[in-house]
Amino acid sequence: MSAKNKIYYGMGLHMHQPPGNLKLLIEHNRWEAQQIIKCYDRAARYALKYPQAPFHVDFSGILLEQFLDQNIIDAYKEYVDIPQMLDNYRKAKNIEIIGMGYYHPIFPLIPQDDWSEHLQKGRAIFEKIFGQSPKGFWPSEMAFCMEMIPALKKAGYEYVVVDHVHVHNAKEGQPVDPFKLYKASFGGSEIVIVPRNRDMSNAQESGLNPAWFLKESKHKVASGFVSSEDRLLVTWSDGENGGWFRQIDENAGFFGYFWEPLVQKVLLKETDITLVKLGEYIKKNPPKDCATVRTGAWNVGSTTGFDFGQWNGSESQKRALGYLYQVDTWYWEKQKKLGDVHNENLENARACILDAETSCYLFWGEMWLPKIYERLDSAKRLLERV
Repeated sequence: MSAKNKIYYGMGLHMHQPPGNLKLLIEHNRWEAQQIIKCYDRAARYALKYPQAPFHVDFSGILLEQFLDQNIIDAYKEYVDIPQMLDNYRKAKNIEIIGMGYYHPIFPLIPQDDWSEHLQKGRAIFEKIFGQSPKGFWPSEMAFCMEMIPALKKAGYEYVVVDHVHVHNAKEGQPVDPFKLYKASFGGSEIVIVPRNRDMSNAQESGLNPAWFLKESKHKVASGFVSSEDRLLVTWSDGENGGWFRQIDENAGFFGYFWEPLVQKVLLKETDITLVKLGEYIKKNPPKDCATVRTGAWNVGSTTGFDFGQWNGSESQKRALGYLYQVDTWYWEKQKKLGDVHNENLENARACILDAETSCYLFWGEMWLPKIYERLDSAKRLLERV
């Protein structure tokens, strides 16, 4: 990297709770419920406090659905005013809202016929709550495959964030620069690929300070690839998991200990790093080079993300996915026969199937797999009445 290269920095936070989890938390662990709900509120408050400092937030549709539930609003009001919190997100023009599949599914593992509904429902609730249509897409668990590109483009997305370890240069033998944008094509559709740096994102989730971040960012960018171009560093992590984000003492957590001091350094021009919104950055710096993205996810626990072992590694997980495909196939057979005829049982069965595709039911293995069977059994009973 030459001395003249600039580093543009896009920071992102991923927000998700599985269906019914906010209710479960407030009923059984009020301390954890308080910690988590304040994470969602804190991001919007710091955005309003520093309007010159852009960053990104993605929400699953099912989390937003819980925010609209009056019972949840009432249950959490002693900790956070949820309607005011959502209004703060609308006011914070420096937050770029990023889209996601409604029920937080692992897209490469669920039937492709179900992709469009997750995408459409996700965009619809974003437009309803935030009054904006997201340009960027965050794949749940960063689980991505090239086959998703036509579906994402059809749904209205312009770019997708992927883990940088899966990005390959389309020109065989050419090295991959993880600090720049790419474009990728599949099935006649093209989308912008935004590599999210795995190492720096892991640091974001576990804890870091501004001085280390600034030094390490320059080191990573300089040693990773020699280029005359300006550099784009993207970090993204869960925004409500781990003690770092859940600190009630804000001065000891992500926003008070890291983000606020970093923003102050940027505003005082004590660093040459520039904070950006990805949508605006892409518009000004459209990618020139093509890439392919290997099917994979992010690293969680002991997994590398090079397969989906965390979600389909066991025989019981594979059986649950097999049952999902069986019930889903039956649904589409029934739907095809009925055509445009309205049928309440069919609609309710559909809702149960999409709910069953929530990634958390697979992620937590034997403990949560029964939730998949509960929802699919309900869908099966409803389909029998069609």
